[in-house]
Amino acid sequence: MSNTIKVKKILVPIVIIVVTLALMMMIFKNPPTSKRAKPSKAAQMTVVTTTLTPQNYPVIVKSFGTVKPRTQSVLFAQVSGQINKVSKQFRAGGFFEQGDILIQLDDRDHRAEVKIAQASLMSAKQSLQEEGARVKQAQADWKRLGNGQTPNALVLRQPQYEAAKAQVLSGEALLDKVKLSLERTKIVAPYAGRVLKKHVDIGQVISSNTQLADIFAVDYVEIRLPIKNKDLPLMKLPEEYRNVHEQSEGAGNERSMISNVVISSDLMGEQVWQGKIVRTESAIDEMSQQLYVVAQIIRPYDSEYNQGAQIKMGQYVTAHITGREIEDALVIPSSAIYQGSYVYIVQNNLLIRKNIQLGWQNGTESIVTQGLNAGDELVLTSLGQVSSGTPVAIEGKAPIKKQRKPQTATLSKANN
Repeated sequence: MSNTIKVKKILVPIVIIVVTLALMMMIFKNPPTSKRAKPSKAAQMTVVTTTLTPQNYPVIVKSFGTVKPRTQSVLFAQVSGQINKVSKQFRAGGFFEQGDILIQLDDRDHRAEVKIAQASLMSAKQSLQEEGARVKQAQADWKRLGNGQTPNALVLRQPQYEAAKAQVLSGEALLDKVKLSLERTKIVAPYAGRVLKKHVDIGQVISSNTQLADIFAVDYVEIRLPIKNKDLPLMKLPEEYRNVHEQSEGAGNERSMISNVVISSDLMGEQVWQGKIVRTESAIDEMSQQLYVVAQIIRPYDSEYNQGAQIKMGQYVTAHITGREIEDALVIPSSAIYQGSYVYIVQNNLLIRKNIQLGWQNGTESIVTQGLNAGDELVLTSLGQVSSGTPVAIEGKAPIKKQRKPQTATLSKANN
């Protein structure tokens, strides 16, 4: 019994090996065959396209800046005294017109000095008259006793007369000076403007050269705008040249100015102002290596010219500057460009990848100079990793089908 069990244990592995080898030989001699289907030519996706058409495209350059006054000044006191009157508009944000009295100082001391100067002048004029009479008397005496000789200046009292005239001139100058000091007790607005910040108030005693307020003119405000180097050839910049005098723009033709820049801000709701590029700066900014242009907004605080919320000094704004117009430009959405270098078009219901070159680009639109032609069907649908040559269908258009020969003829030949 034990020998039989041992024989069985030896035969079982041998049988397994033999069966395995037989199966392997059968598989190698009869390999499985699979019928692979040809790739389907049916559309795998539907895309939205647009037909490219050349157009005249006005370039709009976008920039940013902060609002600054064109004219800003610091009011100083030129005489000393106590402030005894302040205008209602002398406050932060207050408007004033040219010639308005903003501050009135105590002028009693200055009025007294004017009277003293007037008295001194009257005394000097009296001395001049007396000296003039003495000169006439000296001339008469010399004519009577001089025996026909030429008198010298001392005999005719010419030095004394000139000294009296000098006293009169000095008195007149002193009177003009104290009158000017009296006039300066009234702080008068040098132009139509607005108070940015005031430093003094009623009752305060000030001395000469005391800062009274920071003010700015309200006829214009300016925005300094950086321009990218790639946008410079596409802009119309108002360059200035030496010995070329342009006609100044007066108030009568301010309305006829063509606004070529739109200033906007969302600080206090949607705000929009019309402006104009008036000049370029004379140097490239060293830090950014960009050229700055200056835009002006005319009369920004007049309701006749601007409506809505007022523009504020230091306000951050966006500028859309109208540049040159490009003729026969192929303009495509920037969102249709992949990795900044290629797009997809549809030809014969197939997706084709096209490498392109851009002439100009902003956040929403791009101008293509190479790689696309008029009439191409540009794919607007956002695609992932899609291979060129993928069958697609255009949304809203029936796919182009190839004409096939009728099968009836083939069947008839087979029957024959």
